[in-house]
Amino acid sequence: MPSKARILDGNSESEIDECVEMLRAGSVIGIPTETVYGLAAIATNSSAINLVFTIKERPTSHPLILHIADVSMLDDWATNISSEARALCKKFWPGPLTLILHKSDKVLTEVTGGRDTVAIRCPNHSVTTKLLKKLNDAVVAPSANKFGKVSPTTAKHVVNDLGSDISIVLDGGDCSIGLESTIIDCTTTPPQLLRTGAITAEQILRECNITVVSASGESRAPGMLEKHYAPVCRVVLVSSSQEGLIEAQRYVADGFKVRLLDLTEDLDMFARLLYSSLRTADKDGINVAIVVRAPMKGIGFAINERLEKAANSFLK
Repeated sequence: MPSKARILDGNSESEIDECVEMLRAGSVIGIPTETVYGLAAIATNSSAINLVFTIKERPTSHPLILHIADVSMLDDWATNISSEARALCKKFWPGPLTLILHKSDKVLTEVTGGRDTVAIRCPNHSVTTKLLKKLNDAVVAPSANKFGKVSPTTAKHVVNDLGSDISIVLDGGDCSIGLESTIIDCTTTPPQLLRTGAITAEQILRECNITVVSASGESRAPGMLEKHYAPVCRVVLVSSSQEGLIEAQRYVADGFKVRLLDLTEDLDMFARLLYSSLRTADKDGINVAIVVRAPMKGIGFAINERLEKAANSFLK
């Protein structure tokens, strides 16, 4: 189906105003954040939220993340907020950190998958901050792609994926981080790390003196599934370029079109380019993308988590 989506200029006040009116009218649009592009709907409209699930082909039991303009809006959407959660907000918002909190009565059941908790973050992107302040409301904004597939990091990616389903994508340039936010469950003692991101458990301990432990219990947040972030091509993980070349020769001998990806010299660049590199591999007809794992430090934890889930998507 041909695309109907228009890309609007995030630097234009009139085009941001158009997006605000679309959201208030119950439409779903693409928006930029520092992590990935989101598929946004106003958080107070059940029909709009259900449309997000339909467009993404996402299970309605899978919770959505609320995005707010600044920390002053937090108490509208959450209750019984712990001192640890407030400390994390003070230190890392706006930024790539999502907190799981006890929901307020204002939060719609559709947002939480029927749970009594809600995921909230304050994005660090000037275009979306301006949008949210003009909207004077929260939005839900899961990644603007089909469920389980590679997340978008440019407005064009959103058009390519969902252009026949939405009419507007607000362009804020390439995402500066390129991987989804860290998710911390602050309703548990101690808090649990549900998804790795640019903000690490070590950083939280160092800067806030808060110990965050590994996740336990059911899948209750975006990105906790074993298989996710999958391109069309098969993803094979290796520990070094030398090992990658050996693997590549084996796949080429079997008739596959192969690409080796090694961005380990610059982890921030690796994160920014990971999803676009996998998308380019699909566009180029690559059958097997052989990717060198990141060193296990900083954002490398998040890179490897995404890669493991992408690779798992091809395991039977």
